[in-house]
Amino acid sequence: MTGAPDDNTIRILFLGDVMGDPGRRAVGDLLPKLKEEFSVDFAIVNGENIAGGRGLTPKLAIGLMRAGAAVVTTGDHVWDQKEIIPWFDEEPRLLRPINYPEGTPGSGSVVLETKKGKVGVMNVQGRTFMKMLLENPFTVMQAEVEKLREETKVIFVDMHSETTSEKVSMGWFLDGKVSAVVGTHTHVQTADERILPEGTAFLCDAGMCGPLNSCIGMEVDAAIARFTTLMPSRHHVARGPVKVCGVLVDVDAATGKATAIERVQRIWEEPGGS
Repeated sequence: MTGAPDDNTIRILFLGDVMGDPGRRAVGDLLPKLKEEFSVDFAIVNGENIAGGRGLTPKLAIGLMRAGAAVVTTGDHVWDQKEIIPWFDEEPRLLRPINYPEGTPGSGSVVLETKKGKVGVMNVQGRTFMKMLLENPFTVMQAEVEKLREETKVIFVDMHSETTSEKVSMGWFLDGKVSAVVGTHTHVQTADERILPEGTAFLCDAGMCGPLNSCIGMEVDAAIARFTTLMPSRHHVARGPVKVCGVLVDVDAATGKATAIERVQRIWEEPGGS
């Protein structure tokens, strides 16, 4: 997208799953630059893999917010780092999937004020092929969307799910009810960005912010060993250049309908080499 959005358009930048320390450093460096380059009004980052590939800590979440993320979303690794659990009730801008049972720490949605109006963000987890089966994401989302639309029509959804079919179904299910549905979890950016008939922007997966020469962020040799020997192997986050992936969505501030969607990719290398 070229040029700054007008006063009636809210431009949202979403970055996919941040993988370990390489992803953290890349996003910390590139996020402020991307916000300036694209005249972004509101940024969201999925941080569920930032702590060595599994979970996140309060310190790492704060780092993403200081870099420019208004909201940090998560997914199935949300509870892997135990120190994050009490922080969910202290920081409303950190979201866990909304379809956890009632009484789970934290929240799955938030509405924040911007210069151009309020923006709602929702985080939901799919159930197909996921280890932990949460509440039905479709019925939970239907109720929460109705609630959020009383505050704002501009709503962005992070759909953390394994299968394309479940993500696509959620996009159609929410078409015309939210501004955007963007998938996370598989770490591979898809090329199916579009605006659905009723005005909801959709992308099956935003991709990851993680090592380029890797197997979805982890060292290649360990991944190959697991598939060739069928034996357990210790996985570590890979090193080297980082591919930062995400998506830009322009939303009409009055109607909440998306007017444009564009994928983002950047290659980042450690200053001075690594």
